[in-house]
Amino acid sequence: MCGFVGVRRFDGCPPDIALLQRMSDVIAPRGPDAHGMFQQGPFAVAHRRLTVIDLSEHAQQPMVDRELGLTLVFNGCIYNYRELRQELEGRGYRFTSSGDTEVVLKAFHAWGQEAWQRLHGMFAVVVHERDTGRVTLARDRFGIKPLYLAQTRDGLRFGSSLPALICDPEVDRSIDLMALDHYLSWHAVVPPPLTLLKGVRKLPPGSSLSIDGEGEGTLHTWWQLSVQADPELAALPVREREDMVEQALRTAVQRRALADVPVGVLLSGGVDSSLIVALLAEMGQPGLQTFSIGFDGAGGEAGDEFMYSDLVAQRFGTTHHRIHIPTGQLMDALPGTIAAMSEPMVSYDNVAFYLLSREVAKHTKVVQSGQGADEVFAGYHWYPHLATVPADSAAAAYEQVFFDHTPEQLTQLLLPAAQAPGMSRAYVDQHFRGIGGSSVEKALHLDTTVMLVDDPVKRVDNMTMAWGLEARVPFLDHELVELAGRLPVADKLGDGGKGVLKAIARRHLPREVVDRPKGYFPVPILKHIKGPVLDLVRDTLASQAARQRGLFQPEAIARLLAHPSDHLTPLRGSRLWQVALLEMWLQTHQL
Repeated sequence: MCGFVGVRRFDGCPPDIALLQRMSDVIAPRGPDAHGMFQQGPFAVAHRRLTVIDLSEHAQQPMVDRELGLTLVFNGCIYNYRELRQELEGRGYRFTSSGDTEVVLKAFHAWGQEAWQRLHGMFAVVVHERDTGRVTLARDRFGIKPLYLAQTRDGLRFGSSLPALICDPEVDRSIDLMALDHYLSWHAVVPPPLTLLKGVRKLPPGSSLSIDGEGEGTLHTWWQLSVQADPELAALPVREREDMVEQALRTAVQRRALADVPVGVLLSGGVDSSLIVALLAEMGQPGLQTFSIGFDGAGGEAGDEFMYSDLVAQRFGTTHHRIHIPTGQLMDALPGTIAAMSEPMVSYDNVAFYLLSREVAKHTKVVQSGQGADEVFAGYHWYPHLATVPADSAAAAYEQVFFDHTPEQLTQLLLPAAQAPGMSRAYVDQHFRGIGGSSVEKALHLDTTVMLVDDPVKRVDNMTMAWGLEARVPFLDHELVELAGRLPVADKLGDGGKGVLKAIARRHLPREVVDRPKGYFPVPILKHIKGPVLDLVRDTLASQAARQRGLFQPEAIARLLAHPSDHLTPLRGSRLWQVALLEMWLQTHQL
């Protein structure tokens, strides 16, 4: 796992290497093991490396192949790189390293844009062609690895982190009002290519962008997901479908055990992460380490789920690490958590992942995590609600159970100059109209391809990489997800959600873990805002920077501050925290 930044100028001038170094300094936590830079004419890149596969100097980046005329920077992990290498060697390619980076470079030379389809894994890639000056950027199917872009007067900036790009004063830092509407409406989800800043965009998942020597770009979508029941699959016995899913999950977990360093598991105690532990243990992975985190309770809510993670750790004999974070440490970690966000993310468990990653990184460089199962296998509470809704009413029903604010509420919250109400709802309406299937299948498609990418997946990447920790997500193995998309909806909605996964889990896990209420990384003090958190929020929103920004109606902020617990979203999130987190993020990055 790594990070990179780069510049491609189109005005005939060489890049500013001092600027590139400042950009690289921002992403240093993503790759603490090595640093490299390369410049060729108007193109320059910097790379930060976390050594996981091929720990030798031969796999350093930027990787330059002078014989092929290619320079590559790569962030991610390709789980089938050995098979691809064997195929490439059969075509006459020679290798000087033993890892996946050189395989990606030579795969691009051999197959061009078709190379991305052959890669199994997570990746953000930039390739520069010496002879034509063309730059190609590509991102994996689920956007597990980030890739941000900024177009300026003289060229293109790109990198693994939005804050790295705004080191360049030429990048437009003004707030994109369409993105602001998404952030406040859709639980901080801002779909690509938008970001909260007008001058920064992100490459959509499953796509590539080729930019020629004159600066003209072509966007290519190389992968799309279908979520619609397959009649042939539905005709099979239920147990046979369960066996197919279990085998696909087993393959996904086994693929993500690939490393030249130990691989642990972030164990919440829920079905998803517990099932990963079970499968790894059954595969015989030696010295398996598991990690769980908990906080002080608040508002009558418990702050940990150790009783479940302990059951799993004991069942499979893992080396288990219980990490309890007192409220004072949580408060101390908030500035670092917010600084680690490439974009503002409102979910409470950002700080949980941040602190968990800090501790886990002391023991290992790689972990597997259960993110993605709820979106792929219908684990959220809104999917059963949608099961009774006609397809032509699906968008409105989805918005009712998910969205944090209605357009009318946003007009009361935002000052007139900051309003673009309805943009997020129009986006969902258009997405639902553009795909087939039932209401549940439409929602699963949207959540897997958009919401998942710009909330849970981004959260895990940002928080783990803040400590140089690589997180792998087997539930987002594309073959597993494609299989899930073809299953009958009933397989997913059964048993209160994730029915097929729970059926598999009962073969491997303690029943108490499978039949427990749905859990979540609990961070109670950020939901029940009071005491030191309320003081922080009040100071932030009363600051001169917030007043001068002129986004929110003062009367609306006063109402939120007066009674924080009275203003919760349909997802039971705090509207006050959503507003305050946005302002904290903007101030942290001096925007």
